[in-house]
Amino acid sequence: MSDDVIWHCIRHNHCSFMAKITTGIFCRNPYNATGICNRSSCPLANSRYATIRDHDGIFYLYMKTAERAHLPNKLWERVKLPRNYEKAMDVINKHLEFWPKLLVHKIKQRLTKMTQYRIRMKKLQLKVREKVMTMPRKQTQRDLRRLEKAEKAAQLEKNIESELKERLKKGVYGDIYNVPFKEFDEVLDMERDEVVLEEEDEEEGEVEYVEGDDMEEMDHMDDMEDFEGLSDGGTDEDDHLDDQVPKKPKGSGSNLKQNAGERSRKVMTEVEQDEETNTRQMTRM
Repeated sequence: MSDDVIWHCIRHNHCSFMAKITTGIFCRNPYNATGICNRSSCPLANSRYATIRDHDGIFYLYMKTAERAHLPNKLWERVKLPRNYEKAMDVINKHLEFWPKLLVHKIKQRLTKMTQYRIRMKKLQLKVREKVMTMPRKQTQRDLRRLEKAEKAAQLEKNIESELKERLKKGVYGDIYNVPFKEFDEVLDMERDEVVLEEEDEEEGEVEYVEGDDMEEMDHMDDMEDFEGLSDGGTDEDDHLDDQVPKKPKGSGSNLKQNAGERSRKVMTEVEQDEETNTRQMTRM
């Protein structure tokens, strides 16, 4: 079919790649070199056409000729372009040496633009940017409701567990009952920890200061020696004084207290008399 007939059908009837907007009429065909819907840029209405396409960062030169129009599976010839811009331009000049100059110029412009946006893409990949993500509202609300229900259930389980443990400690269920091993071990560990803490509290008591037993025994021995000296140093006069002490009958509690006071006074007087007799004997000597 003639290229003019194809273009007339596309332009005036219907084309699935045409996009009409307020600024102009554009073409969405991936083989279009400029993106504009016109006679020279349409890949369908031109039996001899060339363009550049990008596949994962690699540029390819696509060429279509009228000799392969009857083979749709081999309609486009593809040539890989090097990453170097100057070498890629040389490859384009080599393969499109006898093609229309306007079409070659459009392809070179497309290569320049694609090389520039590939450089910008590399720079943007190196930069650290925030990634904006959409959060579905229904999903978030559903998760919040599930979280609230899970918290209520967990709190209820904890309350039931604590209540059962208290009843077990009080002996509400008797001596024979079935308890899971895990919970039983936990209760035993808690009781052991409490016992250990009580023992530590008992060990850490207040510091007290107590008089030694040796000092008390030494004071007691000194008192005994004093009394022995008094008994040995006595004379007949002391015995005579002891005989003169009258004996009174036993009475009530008040009388006993008075008697004890009188005895102490007598002992003190006797000790004083013994000291006087000893001093007299020393003077005589």
